[in-house]
Amino acid sequence: MRVLAAMSGGVDSAVAAARAVEAGHDVVGVHLALSRMPGTLRTGSRGCCTIEDSRDAWRACDVLGIPYYVWDFSERFKEDVVQDFIDEYAAGRTPNPCMRCNERIKFAALLEKAIALGFDAVCTGHYAKVITDAEGNPELHRAADWAKDQSYVLGVLTHEQLKHSMFPLADTPSKAEVRAEAERRGLSVANKPDSHDICFIPDGDTAGWLAEKIEMTTGDIVDESGAKVGEHPGANAFTVGQRRGLKLGTPAADGRPRFVLEIRPKENKVVVGPEALLAIDEIRGIKVSWAGLPIAEVHTGGEFDCHAQVRAHGDPVPATARMERPGAGDGGGNDGGSDDGGAGTAGHGNLVVTLKEPLRGVAPGQTVVLYQGSRVLGQATIDAARSLQRAAL
Repeated sequence: MRVLAAMSGGVDSAVAAARAVEAGHDVVGVHLALSRMPGTLRTGSRGCCTIEDSRDAWRACDVLGIPYYVWDFSERFKEDVVQDFIDEYAAGRTPNPCMRCNERIKFAALLEKAIALGFDAVCTGHYAKVITDAEGNPELHRAADWAKDQSYVLGVLTHEQLKHSMFPLADTPSKAEVRAEAERRGLSVANKPDSHDICFIPDGDTAGWLAEKIEMTTGDIVDESGAKVGEHPGANAFTVGQRRGLKLGTPAADGRPRFVLEIRPKENKVVVGPEALLAIDEIRGIKVSWAGLPIAEVHTGGEFDCHAQVRAHGDPVPATARMERPGAGDGGGNDGGSDDGGAGTAGHGNLVVTLKEPLRGVAPGQTVVLYQGSRVLGQATIDAARSLQRAAL
């Protein structure tokens, strides 16, 4: 096949490209220039799209003997990922920029351009697996190394995108083996540290970065009963589950720490309370999509068993889920995505997930990804998270 290898400049993408070459594919390497912001150009920046990363990607392609290009997606990245991040925080939600980048850049903009240029697949260094069923339909599954599994952040991929996705590291038992292989192949990135920061906030100070982008207005911090217990410099600076930095003037009756339970941007209020009230029993999701063909219950509206995961490295918990069509329940008016015949989304509607084991500190704006065994069923953006204990107060 003609394969476009997305080269981040890290060890995973380099080894993935090497395996694609070794498998006999016609491989071309491309590095995505996602930002023109000066902060990402400095030495030591720990994002994933710096000038240093571009050079490392070029060196890897040179060793592999494959063509190398840099594609400038900075304007689209600024609009679809960075601005989305700002808008979500301004609305009191907690977004996942890596999820948006995979959805809108790496497996939308990049894949669209690759197919237009005659490539059959895009190859990345993600730890995940695509399995084809008996009818030839792709399914997304967890990688062999669950500790490095990245299927969560790929949960936004649709049926059509999975058909053109290649993950050569799927069955690799550990990251140590990837580094050892890079060393054997003479790749200079063999011992390069993994990136951890949000790439467009290279110093890691998310609150400080947001303060320059969002107008902050002082307001009240209230407890679960609505009583004022302090003031905040701007509700957008807080996240659900936060404990430190609240600076409350009124201590809790039991003397125990209080946590952020909810952010109400329209009222400019932050709600705090005991840690126990962070436990969430029900999640309502919008912008639903399915990784491969949806299971039958999605079309019928029936309830199905699954596991739900709300963080990239969080533990999945047992749950039941069902699709709720527009007009049903208390959130049926939200748009659940466009209807593409069932290949990616399954019409309009909300996803309702009932957790059999409560999850702590779930925030609107996060992504819930559903699994059955190792298979990724699909995902939704969390619109509301409900605590049955808190509702009983």
